[in-house]
Amino acid sequence: MSILPFDDRDGVIWYNGELLPWRDAKLHVLSHGLHYASCVFEGERSYAGRIFKMEEHHQRLLDSGKLLGFEVPYSRAEIDAAAVAVLAANGIEDGYLRPVAWRGSEMMAVSAQHTKIHVAVAAWQWPAYFTPEARLKGIRMAWADWRRPAPETAPCKSKAAGLYMICTMSKHAAEAKGYADALMLDYRGQIAEATGANVFLVQDGKIHTPIPDCFLDGITRRTVIDLAKRRGYEVIERVLMPEELDRTQEVFITGTAVEVTPVSEIEGKHFTPGEITRNLMTDYDALVREHAAAKVA
Repeated sequence: MSILPFDDRDGVIWYNGELLPWRDAKLHVLSHGLHYASCVFEGERSYAGRIFKMEEHHQRLLDSGKLLGFEVPYSRAEIDAAAVAVLAANGIEDGYLRPVAWRGSEMMAVSAQHTKIHVAVAAWQWPAYFTPEARLKGIRMAWADWRRPAPETAPCKSKAAGLYMICTMSKHAAEAKGYADALMLDYRGQIAEATGANVFLVQDGKIHTPIPDCFLDGITRRTVIDLAKRRGYEVIERVLMPEELDRTQEVFITGTAVEVTPVSEIEGKHFTPGEITRNLMTDYDALVREHAAAKVA
């Protein structure tokens, strides 16, 4: 499969306060963020040129940096403005944005108190993570071999780059077996999340989702919970065990990239995307387009 490399594209990237030509936005090979994962990031979507939940994403970026022990050297308003400028400069309407902050190359050791904190915002065209056909049919998932760590062992409330190492490993293993993604358990053996999305189970008309006590409480997750409650659905946040899939009728995942995507199988357990999943897919699509339309209102 031919893929356009992310280091060799046309356009501009906002980098430490200025718009640079895409190919010039570089960092040194001895950057602390590369070696020690002292890096936080966000994933955002723009619809019709307007970023959905922008302020929430950028506040989480600042909060994630603090959890990793550093201050992002730009205010939320400055990062908001940078993201808007990147979209406009690249002429992107429906796209994906990646704000990222990391420790630089001034020190190369576990201790890096005096490193400069770099910040960049990039954006590119990305209309959908899964194809429309896959979304309607539902994706197939495998069980991940790796588990989400206990909150005492990792800063699980931050969107930290290091926390995604086992996600990449799990997703690669699932893809090698012919699946689209992997479902991860936590350190206790409870259902946690997909490799980059939160998970919901529908049982007898009620929506159940794990308590986010050792993984990220996704912005899309909270948005979909709100949409479900508006429809009058009961949403229950609780411990979910793998054996509960036997009494589950629908499964879907949520995230900025995947939006609301049904799951048709989890390694031999089959589910049919039903009315609740379809309604929430429709409601979420309507919400983001309504938000985009407000740009010109």
